[in-house]
Amino acid sequence: MKTLITLLSLFSIILLTGCGEGESSTNATTSQVNNYPYRIVTTCGMVTDIVKQVAGDKANVQGLMGEGVDPHLYKPTRSDIATVLDADVVFYSGLMLEGRMTDTFMKATRKGKLVFPVTELVDEKFLLEPDEFEGHWDPHLWMDVTGWSQCVDAVAKALSEYDTANKSYYEQNAADYRAELAKLHEYAKKVVGSIPAKQRVLITAHDAFNYFARAYDIEVKGIQGLSTESEAGLSDLNQLVDFLVERKIGAVFVETSVSDKNVKALIEGARAKGHELKIGGELFSDAMGAPGTYEGTYIGMIDHNATTVARALGGKAPEKGLNGKLTHH
Repeated sequence: MKTLITLLSLFSIILLTGCGEGESSTNATTSQVNNYPYRIVTTCGMVTDIVKQVAGDKANVQGLMGEGVDPHLYKPTRSDIATVLDADVVFYSGLMLEGRMTDTFMKATRKGKLVFPVTELVDEKFLLEPDEFEGHWDPHLWMDVTGWSQCVDAVAKALSEYDTANKSYYEQNAADYRAELAKLHEYAKKVVGSIPAKQRVLITAHDAFNYFARAYDIEVKGIQGLSTESEAGLSDLNQLVDFLVERKIGAVFVETSVSDKNVKALIEGARAKGHELKIGGELFSDAMGAPGTYEGTYIGMIDHNATTVARALGGKAPEKGLNGKLTHH
């Protein structure tokens, strides 16, 4: 872990200072676009979606990670590496989410590409640092709509530097999208807040919902740690079973990009103690829904999560969510 943190720290320095007197990311930001649409490559779906919203018709945006893909475990193929190196601009989440892609990002930077972590401008005071991962920020920032909204402005800033002729276009797109995100944030606060206080506990497969917990005032417990590479021990499962039985929590949740075996173990453990648990629904954590669906957008992802959690834990939320578009059950 310390080695990985050191590598990423070095990578951040490279991004900020350039790569010497030759090609550099600084050179890329001051270049002018000759042909539209130019090519942007992104990593996970949440990054891809906000970049599309800001870039509009000025760029073709290609995401590397599709539906159900776990970014913690994602290792780029040769084809992925070639795609990144051929791009004009590259966006990734940052905060060590895509830890196995560090070398690829460094190669792109050395080629003079604009390689930008969308979380780079977020104030560290806003970030969460779990006790068990000292020195490592929780990367799941998109679970707080206000946090991910800050990343929208970061995308607009980066594109405005790369394509200065369309600065006002990117800024307007970002402002319009942030207005939509503000509505989403208020909706999530309202429906999650409608859950009775005693039942306002979200149990999921891994610790992807800490920002969701802080933003929407719900207690969250993950069976695994921040990364899906970690494993839950038997004692962890037993403690959670005791907690669920004591609090009489009626539902736990599975995730689209994480195995449900530990969640099923919780249900069996609770049943052995005379407490019936149900699966309250499937949540999107590290990946969005299928492309072309409402849940395949960032807004649809969070709408689905907030609505599903609220309805399963005794709160009040419309069946089809904020915009009446939910289809994933």
